[in-house]
Amino acid sequence: MNLEKLMEVPGVMAAFTYTDKGDLTGQVIKEGTELTPAVLDLLAHTCIANIAVATMEARGWEAMTGQKGFEPLQGFSLVGLDWSAVANGNCGVVVKNRDADYEAAFAAITACMA
Repeated sequence: MNLEKLMEVPGVMAAFTYTDKGDLTGQVIKEGTELTPAVLDLLAHTCIANIAVATMEARGWEAMTGQKGFEPLQGFSLVGLDWSAVANGNCGVVVKNRDADYEAAFAAITACMA
């Protein structure tokens, strides 16, 4: 994955990759932000945990209601007050909300995974 390419997406403050267990494997942080590798490591673990919970909920909903289309999950967004995270697969970005283009961030992450 080309983290430098992800940094070109509007509003991106950091780009990161992680293992299936949530261990940080790579990161690029824009100079002058309050983000640190420790914050991205915690965020990577948060993404893995939330994707697991969302998958459980999607499977349960499909099984209980018979409605289909909730799986497979197509990424995850964690929206905060000043910044948010967008992740898919084992890659994510942190975006400044006021400058963010969430669709572009998701598309760039998906392209990096290909």
